[in-house]
Amino acid sequence: MIVGILREIKSEENRVAMTPAGVEVMCGRGHSVLVEKDAGRGSGFEDAAYEQAGAEIVDTPEAVYEQSEMVMHVKEPLASEYELIREDQIVFTYLHLAANEELTRALIKSKAVNIAYETIQKPDGSLPLLTPMSEVAGRMAVQQGAKYLEMIHGGHGVLLGGVPGVEPATVVVIGGGIVGTNAAKMACGLGAKVHLLDMNLERLRYLSDVMPSNCFLHMSSPAEIRKLARQADVVIGAVLIPGAKAPRLITRDMLSEMMDGSVLVDVAIDQGGCFETSKPTTHSDPIYTIDGVIHYCVANMPGAVAKTSTLALTNATLPYALQIADKGWKKAMQDNREIRLGANVVQGLVTYAGVAEAFGLEHTPIDNFLVY
Repeated sequence: MIVGILREIKSEENRVAMTPAGVEVMCGRGHSVLVEKDAGRGSGFEDAAYEQAGAEIVDTPEAVYEQSEMVMHVKEPLASEYELIREDQIVFTYLHLAANEELTRALIKSKAVNIAYETIQKPDGSLPLLTPMSEVAGRMAVQQGAKYLEMIHGGHGVLLGGVPGVEPATVVVIGGGIVGTNAAKMACGLGAKVHLLDMNLERLRYLSDVMPSNCFLHMSSPAEIRKLARQADVVIGAVLIPGAKAPRLITRDMLSEMMDGSVLVDVAIDQGGCFETSKPTTHSDPIYTIDGVIHYCVANMPGAVAKTSTLALTNATLPYALQIADKGWKKAMQDNREIRLGANVVQGLVTYAGVAEAFGLEHTPIDNFLVY
């Protein structure tokens, strides 16, 4: 198969879909890899390294789309790419379609085979291609929350860990999954008082065994969130419903009860955000303030630490990309239910229920395309 690696064009996105080491493995299996010029530069990988690994460097995204049977991105295709996507071409990337109707309809129109990293799912319910970026984003969320508590940024001047004789900051983490657990661990490690909420009692029992003593676990409910938000210096939204829009858990009316200069960090912004007042921001313009509360809603947080993120992402995506390239998308989905769950929009039809529900579209099960 001819596999194309595109340069990211989303604002301040420095990651790349595959490292030179991944290209070497792909080429070693007999596949051809096209890499758009300078695609890896933001992550510290020069074109020469890709060429040495066996890739061909091409100058434009048009050339990548025109020649490739499967294209790989990190972030979703943008409007300038919609017309480049060909019928039956495999698009393998993070899509987050439930929060983006325009992209969803563009991919329906393209009649391509669109496989989303974030909905590939293991039998235990884990999301193997979202996990490494969730780990990065969870840890970064605490760094950003701590930074924007500083008074120079409009925060109310609280140090997360405090000092002897002075209480530490209070950090509230909503969601006890990969993002939330990593955020809570980082905040605890810095000495903050951490409240971690989740709706899954079994998950809370597990977390009670592994989290440090300065992490306090709560069964999540609107009343509990409202109560803790009043005390919080930093609130981190870390709730994910695979393939669907995030629920709105901090409402506009709650902001008036929060402390001026407190910080909301919405890690769920890719899926629409879990705060009612959230809107996507960028690394160069990351925050805005509503009712005295600072909002940090950068939609590609791991892009700020691109080298770490790219290495972690290739480790996770390469085995799946190889299966798709080796077998073709239909056989790969027949053989591997995890890849089958990644199918979001295939040949003009919406194959992921959460996406169809988000926009009132008809849902066509992916099994309709597969002959067993």
